[in-house]
Amino acid sequence: MKTNLSKLLPVLLVGSALFIAINSAVSVAPTFFYPTQLISLANGHTSGGGKGGGGKFTCPTIPGADSSTCSLNWSGYADTGSSGSVTYVGGSWTVPTLSCPSSGTQYVAIWVGIDGYNSNTVEQTGVLGECNNGAASYSAWYEFYPSPSVTITGFTVRPGDTILANVSFANGVFTVKIQDGTQYFSTTGTVSNAARSSAEWIIERPALCSAHHCSLTTLAPFGSVTFSSATATLNSVTGSISGFTDVAITMVASSSGPVLAEPSSLSSGGSSFTDTYV
Repeated sequence: MKTNLSKLLPVLLVGSALFIAINSAVSVAPTFFYPTQLISLANGHTSGGGKGGGGKFTCPTIPGADSSTCSLNWSGYADTGSSGSVTYVGGSWTVPTLSCPSSGTQYVAIWVGIDGYNSNTVEQTGVLGECNNGAASYSAWYEFYPSPSVTITGFTVRPGDTILANVSFANGVFTVKIQDGTQYFSTTGTVSNAARSSAEWIIERPALCSAHHCSLTTLAPFGSVTFSSATATLNSVTGSISGFTDVAITMVASSSGPVLAEPSSLSSGGSSFTDTYV
């Protein structure tokens, strides 16, 4: 999905050291968690190229999913519905231990949210892992895109922590909630022209932005993340991921591959899956 860069606020660089405090609870992070950037590779479609520049690349078909697709920045699942149908998404996961390379910066965002699969807004909350020259750091955040992400200060995130998160909508207002043990944060916001047509459980490589240019980051080696207790509410009906029209999303580096991260099939109850760094 194309991103309207004219809507992005000017930012210089991403990184926790450059967060700008706005009150005791939150700080603005110069990172953008985009709507998904789907590419023209439906499941089973083959393109030229591939890893190492040879052979052909085929967007993976995830067994059991209603459909499968490839994205430049997302991996996971989305439930899709009609405009205005989605009022809730929730799930939990364990924060992974990043295997950071000795140099460079890499990022991974793990979140649940409403919108972004087939629309230009996203209402979401989750965890960001960052590798900086071999050192890993973790934080919690939320975003009402196209506004920039907001880091939740004073909210400590460590590998092995269990995260519970959800996003809901009522009376024109979105509410994001995130919990890590005894730590709890909730806030509300409004988003103009929010479609409320999809619910998501996602691994993402976010974008770094400066002035009017944004580029996707390198995905941090996160191992694997299992989303569980994944539920959504569409048209006043609450169910698991498989209870609605679901799409399995594989993250790829480009239309010619390679795969960066890939979701498993859904569990028998349709409420959990594991996303794996490739």
